[in-house]
Amino acid sequence: MLKNVSFVVFSLATCASALCQGDRITVIKEALRPGDTEPVWVNISGLTGEALETLEFDLYVQGFNFTNAANAQYLISGSNNGNLQARAIDAINKNTLVGRAYSGASLRRQVHAFADDFVQALGRKGIARTMIAFKTEVGRNSEIRVADFDGANVQQVTRDNTIVAAPAWVPGRFALFYTSYRLGNPNIFHHDLATGRQTVFAKYSGLNTSAAVSPDGRRVAMILSKGGSPDVYVCNIDGSDLKRLTETREDESSPCWSPDGQWICFAGKINERRALLRVPANGGPVQRIATVGAGNPTEPDWSPDGQWIVFTRQSRDFEICIVPANGGRGGDATILVSGEDPSWAPNSRTIVFTRRQGDGRRVLYLLDVFTKQIKDVARISGSNSQPSWAR
Repeated sequence: MLKNVSFVVFSLATCASALCQGDRITVIKEALRPGDTEPVWVNISGLTGEALETLEFDLYVQGFNFTNAANAQYLISGSNNGNLQARAIDAINKNTLVGRAYSGASLRRQVHAFADDFVQALGRKGIARTMIAFKTEVGRNSEIRVADFDGANVQQVTRDNTIVAAPAWVPGRFALFYTSYRLGNPNIFHHDLATGRQTVFAKYSGLNTSAAVSPDGRRVAMILSKGGSPDVYVCNIDGSDLKRLTETREDESSPCWSPDGQWICFAGKINERRALLRVPANGGPVQRIATVGAGNPTEPDWSPDGQWIVFTRQSRDFEICIVPANGGRGGDATILVSGEDPSWAPNSRTIVFTRRQGDGRRVLYLLDVFTKQIKDVARISGSNSQPSWAR
């Protein structure tokens, strides 16, 4: 059984911020352009060691960067003698955004809590206390593990002693779907992380893989080859009411859901050329999603705010690209960085992905889509890939 991990394991002391006092705060909206947006400048003082390192990591992968107090838009100060005390001030509007004392958890968790409070005061969704799942190579086999988004608190989920792949979180639950060969065929399993209970979800003849759960947690899209070639199917979360959505002779892969649950995006082929496609979740004609300037797309993931689709471009190297989900900008894609296996964070701006190393290992990285700031998740050892971010 996997140790039950709480997303909120800290307590907050009495709020002393201007937010609690009802003062008006003006939030400066950023002009967000993928790969071409300036970072938000922050100055941090008073924090040391692990607290400083953790906060800088949390903010950097969300589009912040660090400078002196005179040039910063936001001033963060505090102390970390045992517990964390921290305050964030808007240097432009002269308002206190957050001013709190944190206790009841590890120092790292306290800093994550402050980072979330700070970005939420700016009108964003915090991600510092979220988790990721991923595949780890173990000799010739692989297993599924989970960790905090920054690579701390790694825990092994499976012990299948075979090939596993494609972990996918169930939204709002401490549970995963994944593919495993443990019964000799690539089948889809459901794993309750709180209890350790595993159940077979799909074991049709042929390929069963790439489960993706709808945002409301009620339906599952997946790739099955029970009808011949790998196609997109959808069913209820209990496995009932299985429906085939596509029927082609081409291999299809990597389904993902639109945030409203109305569409499923996937990778397929048109006239033998790979493309991103979408199909109504209840069935209907397949439509193409333009990726101008980034041919041979695969591995799509739809941002939680519905604005963007990130995907992998397969050329000489693998590259992470992004395109407007609504076809805006004529479907022009932006190439961001080298890598593959992208998965959105709940904030719709940070992505976890895989990058291949010269020694053959695969390492997880975090990317801020708009500034292209990038950090490796160095705390996680081994060769890791196919990350999935919990939402």
